[in-house]
Amino acid sequence: MAVAPFRLLFVCMGNICRSPTAHAVMRHHVHRLGLQDWLQVDSAGTHAYHLGHAPDARSQQHARKRGYEMHDLRARQVSEHDFAHHDLLLAMDWDNLALLQAQCPPELQPKVRRLAEFFRVNTGTVVPDPYYGGANGFDAVLDLVEDGCSGLLAHCLNARGLAVPPVLQGAGSA
Repeated sequence: MAVAPFRLLFVCMGNICRSPTAHAVMRHHVHRLGLQDWLQVDSAGTHAYHLGHAPDARSQQHARKRGYEMHDLRARQVSEHDFAHHDLLLAMDWDNLALLQAQCPPELQPKVRRLAEFFRVNTGTVVPDPYYGGANGFDAVLDLVEDGCSGLLAHCLNARGLAVPPVLQGAGSA
């Protein structure tokens, strides 16, 4: 019997920095582990500031240095369909979490979470917006997103009763 794909949606404000970074990092790991038929990844923003735009050039530059590509991604806004279609909608911070919760139908609220809930090493509660800061902010976002995606991927595999590869096993899994 085929296992239904697990669908993830990463969400930040404009869908040009944090959420496409998480999208690219998770997509990279999914392909590296051969899970692309099982786990689907997408990203969106709570606001319509940058619809159709590629991710911020600084996000792309820093991601590329770590082997992640996101040049093909385009910003879009969260839609009503996303709440029913995705298994988890992962907000990058408390403000975007609140916006998602306000838009989400009551029966689907458990799907709305923060990526930070899946951190394994970091103790922060959000992935901060690097947009108005310097280069260090984009590297910090990558550090947090890599940590969160590792924990999240292990969580998704566990949720479907699938084996967690040794590379994802570790303390702090959510």
